Amino acid sequence: MDESQVASPCVNNCQLNHEDVCQGCYRSIAEIVAWIDLSNEQRREVLRRCRERRVDDGMLL
Repeated sequence: MDESQVASPCVNNCQLNHEDVCQGCYRSIAEIVAWIDLSNEQRREVLRRCRERRVDDGMLL
């Protein structure tokens, strides 16, 4: 059984902050560039870090 690819969190609001993290999807520039080559497991780890960044930024509770 093939697993569907984990979708990109991109929301087409690309603005990098002073730490080179997108304020739209909360991925780092390195994560954005690498996304296409990441496994689903690696993508889920990136999404976990994005969620942490959102929480740290006060965007999620």
